[in-house]
Amino acid sequence: MTARIQPQPGIMDIELYVGGKAHVDGVSNTVKLSSNENPWGASEKAKQAFRAVAGNLHVYPSSDHAELRGAIAEIHSLDADRIICANGSDEVISFLCQAYAGEGDEVLFTEHGFLMYKLSAQGAGATPVSVPESNRHTDVDALLAAATENTKLVFLANPNNPTGTMIPESEIARLADGLPEQALLVLDGAYAEYVEGFDGHAALVDTRENIFMTRTFSKIYGLGALRIGWGYGPAEIVNTLHRLRGPFNVNAAAMAAAEAAVRDVEYTEKCHAQNSQWRDYLCEQLNALGIPCDPSNANFVLARFSSEAEADAADAALGAEGLIVRAVKSYGLAECLRITVGKGADCKRVIAVLAAFKESWAA
Repeated sequence: MTARIQPQPGIMDIELYVGGKAHVDGVSNTVKLSSNENPWGASEKAKQAFRAVAGNLHVYPSSDHAELRGAIAEIHSLDADRIICANGSDEVISFLCQAYAGEGDEVLFTEHGFLMYKLSAQGAGATPVSVPESNRHTDVDALLAAATENTKLVFLANPNNPTGTMIPESEIARLADGLPEQALLVLDGAYAEYVEGFDGHAALVDTRENIFMTRTFSKIYGLGALRIGWGYGPAEIVNTLHRLRGPFNVNAAAMAAAEAAVRDVEYTEKCHAQNSQWRDYLCEQLNALGIPCDPSNANFVLARFSSEAEADAADAALGAEGLIVRAVKSYGLAECLRITVGKGADCKRVIAVLAAFKESWAA
């Protein structure tokens, strides 16, 4: 690159996002438990809707996403006009940073929060601010203390990734009410469907002008490959974000599959039940092995080891048996491994390998 062609200041300081591993060298028949994907996949109705689009690949997709927004609104009892669809909820996060944060502005998030909050803030030229958690739980008082006149966005995942922990809605409301008037609270609900009877704080969004909610089809709906998500918030904010998105930012196959997926409530409930059963199994068994694990509200568990060295050795032991989990050093949790809840047989294999590992590690 010549000296005359240079990116904007700060762009080259952004660390590339690295997703969960999908392969282990020299090991076949692996099970990927590193990216919080739904091991049961997408519903058959979603797959059929995806295939049905094949005959119209020459036609541009809808630019207003009206049918999908209508389906989301119907299932979740929301206002369709206040929904925006995007190429994954990551894109909504990026839009929010582009629209509301820039040079001299601050974007807050918790110390173990989703990495895209920091990366998107940097991409917009804003200053990312990491705020300490309390025993892997969001600390509302710490967030309020960190907020200043320069704070424009506060990102909070509830349940959080990669900890799986969650704080009550009363704390979310207290946070929203205590923020400076120029700050927008963004609630990341990627794992909302894994919490029984939880609306992702949509009711709070409807009662506040400073709260915005993001959601995704990548997790319980099993559509990660199609990259589709959505956001919901005050009409003024949604109207602003529409000015940043491309007119065809969501492809037709993704919209068709997502609409079918959100309407297939029976399949979603089945996935929720299976996840709850095997998530609880993993937590109970890990704790019994002397590997602490906080109660999780998502589709993964965070296994805590005595040291980074032990976590690395456990990761290697699992990988040698074809079980791929996620080291979370980049989240400030070097002594931990995040383990996606797989099918029953996969969960039992994880525990068996870790039981043998603990015996050898203690010897």
